[in-house]
Amino acid sequence: MNREIKKYKYNGARSLVLLHEEHLTNFLRTWQKAKSLSIKLPRTDDPDYQSLESLLFHVLRSARGYMTWICEKLNLPDPEINNPPEINEIENNSEKYLNHLFERWCLPLTEIEEVNFHNPVYKSRWGVEYCIDAMLEHAVMHPIRHEFQLKNLIIQQNLN
Repeated sequence: MNREIKKYKYNGARSLVLLHEEHLTNFLRTWQKAKSLSIKLPRTDDPDYQSLESLLFHVLRSARGYMTWICEKLNLPDPEINNPPEINEIENNSEKYLNHLFERWCLPLTEIEEVNFHNPVYKSRWGVEYCIDAMLEHAVMHPIRHEFQLKNLIIQQNLN
């Protein structure tokens, strides 16, 4: 997370972009540990939680989706974030994809004034209303929540 990125008009956005990067990196490290320990996810009908690979795909796809949604709502150009690798390729290409994601995530919001992060609110793709600042906070928390799940599974399965 010590990577230097451009100064932002709203430092709160810059901080959240860097926190997102830090916590996605932490999630990936925990995911890799879970994978190396052959951690089993609980049974569920949720397609994003069918395997460790589908969980990783979900987290990376969501990270892309948060920034594309933000750019759409602020009428900014497409941030040109590639789709994540397919599930059968995701383990071997996740670090490369994260580097691409981080390069693209840090660009769109540099020139946006603080007022635009708080007003108005917009309906998310899942129907909840968020201001841009709240969506950035949600983006930061998403990998934290899934990392927490994986850490608990590692403990529960006595493989720490």
